[in-house]
Amino acid sequence: MSEMNNPVLEKNKIIEASIISLLIGAILLVVAVLPAEYGVDPTGLGKLFGFDRLYVAEEEVTNGFGPMDLKDVPLIKLEKAGSGPSVKRPVEADLPPPTEQLSSREDQTSIIVPAGKGIEFKLEMLKYGKMKYEWTTANGEILYFDFHGEVKQQEKVDEVYFESFTIANSNNMVGTFLAPYEGKHGWFFRNNGNEDITVNFRLKGQYNL
Repeated sequence: MSEMNNPVLEKNKIIEASIISLLIGAILLVVAVLPAEYGVDPTGLGKLFGFDRLYVAEEEVTNGFGPMDLKDVPLIKLEKAGSGPSVKRPVEADLPPPTEQLSSREDQTSIIVPAGKGIEFKLEMLKYGKMKYEWTTANGEILYFDFHGEVKQQEKVDEVYFESFTIANSNNMVGTFLAPYEGKHGWFFRNNGNEDITVNFRLKGQYNL
């Protein structure tokens, strides 16, 4: 039975490998980890290799006016969605769809949500009209919004019936939409900050501005 001779690393080889490992770790720390995790790029190599783009500063998660802590944003409750229980769904909401939809179109537009105020941006759509949409705040500011639709009613009423499709706080929204009834469909935006916020829209579908 022959003996197995296991190779034995020399002490200087072990020391050399350890030093090389430490040097590689230090280089990775300076070039990749510090720029990506902490926004610190002492050598400039983090920017050269693109690691600095992975860093998101805490102050960048804002409402445009300083750090925005999501724990400070009020929770949105179920009761906020749509009309109150005292507003009855009108019969017009259940009318059949038209035989012909509005012509398809494509638009890019912008609105300004004034500081400390709320405004609406609405589109006129027929029942079962389709639309793709995208909106983004100009500088990544967070806005409260209610994406909803109002039924077109033949007679004027004191309280308009509406249904909320999405209510949230965000700086961006993308989706497709099928109008459940004829009427005005769109967004209510509220700006709780102290500077105006621009919202940029891209729209494509069967609607009238």
